[in-house]
Amino acid sequence: MKKIGFLSFGHWNPSPQSGTRTAADALLQAIDLAVAAEEVGADGAYYRVHHFARQYASPFPLLAAVGARTKRIEIGTGVIDMRYENPLYMAEDAGAADLISGGRLQLGISRGSPEQVIEGWRYFGYAPADGETDADMARRHAEVFLDVIEGKGFAQPNPRPMFPNPPGLLRIEPHSPGLRQRIWWGAATDATAQWAAKLGMNLQSSTLKFDETGEPFHIQQAKQIRAYRAAWKEAGHEGESRVSVSRSIFPLVSDMDRMYFGAADSQDHFGYIEANTRAVFGRSYAAEPDALIEDLRGDEAIAEADTLLLTVPNQLGVAYNAHVLEAVIKYVAPGLGWR
Repeated sequence: MKKIGFLSFGHWNPSPQSGTRTAADALLQAIDLAVAAEEVGADGAYYRVHHFARQYASPFPLLAAVGARTKRIEIGTGVIDMRYENPLYMAEDAGAADLISGGRLQLGISRGSPEQVIEGWRYFGYAPADGETDADMARRHAEVFLDVIEGKGFAQPNPRPMFPNPPGLLRIEPHSPGLRQRIWWGAATDATAQWAAKLGMNLQSSTLKFDETGEPFHIQQAKQIRAYRAAWKEAGHEGESRVSVSRSIFPLVSDMDRMYFGAADSQDHFGYIEANTRAVFGRSYAAEPDALIEDLRGDEAIAEADTLLLTVPNQLGVAYNAHVLEAVIKYVAPGLGWR
């Protein structure tokens, strides 16, 4: 059994060809797609976070709204850029959204990706400490966030408070028990995957990673997952970790599918997402179901993961993306033993 969800970047564009022309369209359709995904049997609704872009940004109002409209589906991010976050305020937002959803939040966090603006986190009021990089700052913010959502008291109470306090040091409220076990780190390298394992976070691995060996994407990603699991075991954590991978997968079962994706590129690509960082970008999968099953059978990283997030072209609308999810669940998943 493999969990299957969607990952949406939440693009909007005022073009007449777009089915998602405004920020309101993107947000409201995101909620509707989660409802539709739950109805067709999907397991997760995940949303990307990008600042200074026509995409989803502040995730917690959206996550709370999805939690209030759905009953079963996991709700998450992939990923929140921790360079931009106040860890304590984020802990309050996360606790509230998790409680609204009944404990279904699966929060993906990370250092983030190349940005729309130069050092955008500075506009949010954050700067690395002396000797830190922005990546160091993101990991520091993440460690504070992980610590405070444990629910332990750390703040000295006022001896004359407005409202009565419980005894001892005070914690962040609202506190949601169990949320700490549902935090994921989006890792682009083997080393950061191992760091996440040591801290007891689950692993999110995207459709790209830094090129560390020159091998095909799925092989490098599978090696990353194995390194993560070995580090988790070495750290001696209780319980099992989880791993998700993202893919663009389109079963061609209708004329519309063939029109949109019949000529999809099916090769990995190597390039630069940062000036000095070579990356490998995973291929898309688009074929008739039987051929698609055979293609996916050879993807080592999908085989290693317990959760598969399908990247969706959100500007094609809720109905079409629900159709894609249903087609994967109905025509592809059973042939691979995922259902």
